[in-house]
Amino acid sequence: MATISAEEFDKLFDEGGDITPYLDMSTARRPNQEHTAKRIGMDVPEEMVRGLDRAAARMGMNRQAVIKV
Repeated sequence: MATISAEEFDKLFDEGGDITPYLDMSTARRPNQEHTAKRIGMDVPEEMVRGLDRAAARMGMNRQAVIKV
């Protein structure tokens, strides 16, 4: 990871430059969001499941990934 001063970083950001080389993404987190998955059970109409499966096939994903999106 490259290093620059805070002033240089601020200026680069303010000008719309690429600041990603100066960020440590391995420690990045989304504030106020829980990062653990929670398993739930849910009854839904069969047609909804078929619709999810059609969408999943169209997007090349599995049903669970479509639900997460």
